[in-house]
Amino acid sequence: MSDALKAVPKADSIDTGVEKVSAIVKGLNAALADTYCLVFKSHAYHWNVEGPLFHSIHVLTESHYTNLFAAADELAERIRALGQLAPSQLAEITAGSCVKDKAKLPSAQQMVEDLASDHEAVAKRMHKAIEAAEDGGDPVTADLLTARCAFHEKAAWMLRATAK
Repeated sequence: MSDALKAVPKADSIDTGVEKVSAIVKGLNAALADTYCLVFKSHAYHWNVEGPLFHSIHVLTESHYTNLFAAADELAERIRALGQLAPSQLAEITAGSCVKDKAKLPSAQQMVEDLASDHEAVAKRMHKAIEAAEDGGDPVTADLLTARCAFHEKAAWMLRATAK
């Protein structure tokens, strides 16, 4: 086996002028954890929703989990671009997320309300991560997280409107 295949990933020292990388990556890790947990929850609700709003919720959650899955990759790649390792264990992801599972499968109405609350909570945490990125002179991360916040705020609005 070649030495390249034996290599163990490690954080890199990258100097792009970004300061306070640890604080920025902490916010990115939280955003990634929240995003990944929302991918699963949105997908699980997509599979299991029933009732008169089945089709609209099914379509809406599909658009959300598709967007979230792509976003998870962008967030992880930003962590790597800052010279740090992205989370590599599912337990690390779930422990670091504000998105929590319900004890049992909720009704369609409860699914929509639950997802709306999760999107709001994620957006709120991302606002703090944006501040950390701006404080560290990292407009790239701030822009990435600002776009993600816009998605979560719009998702929360659409879910709340559906729940009415």
